[in-house]
Amino acid sequence: MVTVRTAGALALALALLVVPAAAAAHSPLPQRIVSLSPTATEDLFAIGAGRQVVAVDNQSNYPAAAPRTKLSGYTPNAEAIAGYKPDLVVVSFDGNHVVEALAKLHIPVLTEPTASSLPQAYAQLRALGRATGHETGAARVVARMQSQIKAIVKSVPRPSPALRVYHELEPDLYSATSKTFIGRVYRMLGLDNIADAADKTGSGYPELSAEYVVSANPQLIVLADTKCCGQTPAKVDKRAGWATISAVQNGGVIGVSDDIASRWGPRVVDFMRVVAAAVRTVAAK
Repeated sequence: MVTVRTAGALALALALLVVPAAAAAHSPLPQRIVSLSPTATEDLFAIGAGRQVVAVDNQSNYPAAAPRTKLSGYTPNAEAIAGYKPDLVVVSFDGNHVVEALAKLHIPVLTEPTASSLPQAYAQLRALGRATGHETGAARVVARMQSQIKAIVKSVPRPSPALRVYHELEPDLYSATSKTFIGRVYRMLGLDNIADAADKTGSGYPELSAEYVVSANPQLIVLADTKCCGQTPAKVDKRAGWATISAVQNGGVIGVSDDIASRWGPRVVDFMRVVAAAVRTVAAK
């Protein structure tokens, strides 16, 4: 799960392959890929490069076929990574200066940081396709996502005023604003994000107070802390003072997988389907 505490570190600028472009054009396609990013792992398997993946980090839990190891994507160790004899390593950020360390070992690295929008997510899929020889597979995945998302967005009613949503990252009420990837997804679905007005520092991930959430009175509450923290609609119903919130009164509290809600790969479609269904239900009441 991408928590508030790691989101800032994960949002570093997109790096290029640590090999000259001319050299890369004549290099054989990688056959021993190590992925230290859960989203990249999902992307690699989705585009058809799964057989080339020899190891993934300890947070890459999807798909089930991914060769999960004890490698850390947060505090990567170059020597441990090199032990898998990779010809390409995919990371989400340059933790422990691993890019430089692997370059000294002549191991190419592709850095794909947290996407802030769907176009960036699509670009990362295409980049992986080029790097692994699966451009057609990547194009197919992107086209399918675009088609499915278009249909989901079209299916959602647009009441006026817009429905208010509260996205919960952690039980201490950290949320995500419309400037984040997940926030832009909510905007596509026509929702008004209550966290926007509370983000005084511009981090994109403000910590809200219970009083603030109650006062904002969201009609939809999305719990993205069901796996990490065991949060459920039933537990939200019992929070002190929350009984007056519209979402609590009208069945607008839903739980989603932390993983799906924190990654920007093909399963964002699954996330959007769940939220869209909840929007339709709430809007009908």
